[in-house]
Amino acid sequence: MIVFLLKRLANAAGVMVAVALIAFLIFRFLGDPVELMLNEQASQAQRDALRLRLGLDRGVVMQFVTFLVNALRGDFGISFRNQQDVFQLIAERMPATLELVFVATLLSLLIGIPLGVYTAIRRNAPAAQALQFLSVVGVSLPSFAVGILLILLFSVTLGWLPASGFVSPFEDWRANVAALVMPAFVLGNAIAAVLMRHTRSAMLQVLSSDYVRTARAKGVPERGVVLRHALRNALIPVITLGALELGTLLSGAVLTEQVFSIPGFGKLIVDAVFNRDYAVVQGVVLFTATAYIVLNLLADILYVVVDPRIRVG
Repeated sequence: MIVFLLKRLANAAGVMVAVALIAFLIFRFLGDPVELMLNEQASQAQRDALRLRLGLDRGVVMQFVTFLVNALRGDFGISFRNQQDVFQLIAERMPATLELVFVATLLSLLIGIPLGVYTAIRRNAPAAQALQFLSVVGVSLPSFAVGILLILLFSVTLGWLPASGFVSPFEDWRANVAALVMPAFVLGNAIAAVLMRHTRSAMLQVLSSDYVRTARAKGVPERGVVLRHALRNALIPVITLGALELGTLLSGAVLTEQVFSIPGFGKLIVDAVFNRDYAVVQGVVLFTATAYIVLNLLADILYVVVDPRIRVG
């Protein structure tokens, strides 16, 4: 088990270095970072000063080494637009996004996995067929379109929920819940549909296996067969998918936060791109990649917990 986890950690470290290199080179492929960040009216003295400030006067290899060392210390540089530390900017915006992602994740897990199990056990029932159809609709509809439709229905027509904005739970938890209901549903809806379909597929495969038939032949109650024997083994591919989809929630938050005007991580990304804020874009890329890698490491640890064969192997 330790060897298995050490291999995963080594792979994660290699991926992080590769992502750091991509984040470092991303503006080099587009052109000179100084020219991208400054407008055409900037003087040569301003260009030289910014180049010196960003360390672009040194060799490319030294620039990358400095960037990598600083990133490992949590130093992503200073935002060119508002003169704030990039890590501080991310830290200020993350609470709203993390709360949104947490609620969306909770909704997707509570909806997707139970419905996936149900549609596998009752696969010929009309209700299961209807849920299958709804899952296809959930995957197909773009999140921004769902968000706009929900705003038109629950905010404009019915007036039940606020159309936009965010309130901290420490200020007013009721207003916080009301502000998060629609964006969390929009963000978690597609993930729940994907989880349901994959859980159903994995459950159908496991339910037809020999050890499940043996458990039923021994007289094990159907609830025990489903929960103790089938579901636990079916969770292996679901965990893999879940880790990837949870990472996708961070990128999905970009559109959702724009639609609902939530001042979170996604809005920071959009503002940085439009403002051509070199340091913020690099910091955002590294932070998002780190989130993906950490989630995949957690999935690897869950493999060991769920499947004893990995511990033995």
